[in-house]
Amino acid sequence: MPISKPYFQIPIVESGETLLPIPQDLFAFETPHPYEVLGAPYEQASPYFLREGVLDALKTAQSHLQQQQPHWQIMIFDAYRPIAVQAFMVNFTYAQVLQEKGWQNEGLSPTQKEEAWQAVYELWAPPNQDPQMPPPHSTGAAVDITLFDTQTEEPIFMGSEIDELSARSHPHYFADLANHPQTPPAEKQLAQRADQNRSILYQAMRQAGFQRHQQEWWHFCLGDQMWAWLTQQEQPQSTYKARYGRIEPAS
Repeated sequence: MPISKPYFQIPIVESGETLLPIPQDLFAFETPHPYEVLGAPYEQASPYFLREGVLDALKTAQSHLQQQQPHWQIMIFDAYRPIAVQAFMVNFTYAQVLQEKGWQNEGLSPTQKEEAWQAVYELWAPPNQDPQMPPPHSTGAAVDITLFDTQTEEPIFMGSEIDELSARSHPHYFADLANHPQTPPAEKQLAQRADQNRSILYQAMRQAGFQRHQQEWWHFCLGDQMWAWLTQQEQPQSTYKARYGRIEPAS
């Protein structure tokens, strides 16, 4: 189904910055890479790359984080994503939605198909070939992250998994749950913990200049169309352009 995101209206003035590897000694990593395990076609590309300016900002974000939590690290789930991988994951998620609903693709009504694709595109950007409408991760300016405790060697509790197809993915879900008068005390305590940890991650990233996806607690961007659009929502008197468009890895 044709899909458009509001940030696609933002013009791109490409900076020309290269993709650089995310240093293995500075951050924690989700390994093996979850999409590679599924068979996503990275070929010569690596998911653990970002644009130079974005990588610098990510290092700054980790410095902010460790001023508050010295033993915590930013944990990289996913960063650069070729268009072919975006298409693979969109189709994988569509099949996942059908499975969860107990639907067979062959017998779907148009309404059911639209409902399934809407669920997919709430989280995923379309795998556009149009260079003026690239998926954020294909620009090298978006990163999916969580937090990691170097003392316990365990990820920090964030309330839900990355890429979870539920309302728990929304950044403020657990704040709302914690504040709801009918939430049981034990559940309220867990919700407060998840919300606090999400807030710690968000504050560290915002201090470094990142914006967060409105539907995903884990997705942060800097310099792409989504970042420019979100920044313009905050500052409507200003006009922002993206400085990172779609990029191909060096061969």
